[in-house]
Amino acid sequence: MKLQTQRNDLLGALQAVIGVVERRQTMPILSNLLLKAENDTLSITATDLELELVTHVAVQVQQPGAITVPARKLLDICRGLPESADIELEVREQRVRIASGRSRFVLSSLPATEFPFLDEITAGDSVALPQNALKRLLERTQFAMAHQDVRYYLNGLLLVIGSNGVRAVATDGHRLALADVECETGLSETRQVIVPRKAIVELQRMLAASDDEVRLTLSDNHIQVHLPDIRFTSKLIDGRFPDYQRVIPDAGDKLLTGDREAVRQALTRTAILSNEKFKGVRLSLDENRLRLQAQNPDQEEAEDEIEVEYGDAPIEIGFNVNYLVDALSVMEADQFTLELTGPDSSGLLREKGDESSQYVVMPMRL
Repeated sequence: MKLQTQRNDLLGALQAVIGVVERRQTMPILSNLLLKAENDTLSITATDLELELVTHVAVQVQQPGAITVPARKLLDICRGLPESADIELEVREQRVRIASGRSRFVLSSLPATEFPFLDEITAGDSVALPQNALKRLLERTQFAMAHQDVRYYLNGLLLVIGSNGVRAVATDGHRLALADVECETGLSETRQVIVPRKAIVELQRMLAASDDEVRLTLSDNHIQVHLPDIRFTSKLIDGRFPDYQRVIPDAGDKLLTGDREAVRQALTRTAILSNEKFKGVRLSLDENRLRLQAQNPDQEEAEDEIEVEYGDAPIEIGFNVNYLVDALSVMEADQFTLELTGPDSSGLLREKGDESSQYVVMPMRL
């Protein structure tokens, strides 16, 4: 294999796929990228056996072929070269030689035949929607996914794809985030799939805030996402997601309306002196007043007070302050609402005037 390319073109392609490559691998081949050159195109594939990314870059192919190379070493070499540099890459005797100007590098390699691939998606439901719509869904919900929970089905995000839209739901058992986007999917029956955490994080990173189309293809075990310059394939989590509809509380009889950013900042300040393990904050609501209180085992205390719209009976309730801050941080509207029923019931946060996103937070005893 022998080819020539531009440093910036190759670097951009490597950065698009490098997130899949774990720094510590049980199989040496998984630390490598698969490079395949033919028809003046270089395809670059990365995988961790659960997630696979394939991208393409235009090159001048002088001799077609395929090889695997250490992913992070190749990326670091490209980063270290001048922006306008030309790169020549050649394979000789299972060694990869890289030349650019007066710089020379020789990398070890493994045969392309050893590189593992995920199963091909031969048939499945296909849905198209704008990239910015999918990106918004993921941004509004992914923070609520569990991390290394024994309930493996919580370590991912539920996508519910119906005929008139797509819904994303994430929960770690203590909070829940739900977001909807309306679009014509063309599906006659609703599909539900659980996409693993790592796949969601990578996909969110790759999506652009544009109206360009992204196509999702669903099979029984995989989801494949087609972007303009990359193909993303991930295994699905095989499990039953909790009945999230039962978690969303009925309309509470106590309604707070407040300035989203002002309350978020007050919560962030109060959190500084909260218990580092439990992160509890007490919310005390009285007429048009919200008082925030936190304390820790060192007998340190924080208190803040902010004006809100509230005209119902006084109430005190405890929450994990991080859960409230996370929900407020992904909202976009200036005003938000918090519906409460009692000190032992979940709180429901929404953007004022927007029903497309909902955030449920379980209370905690303080």
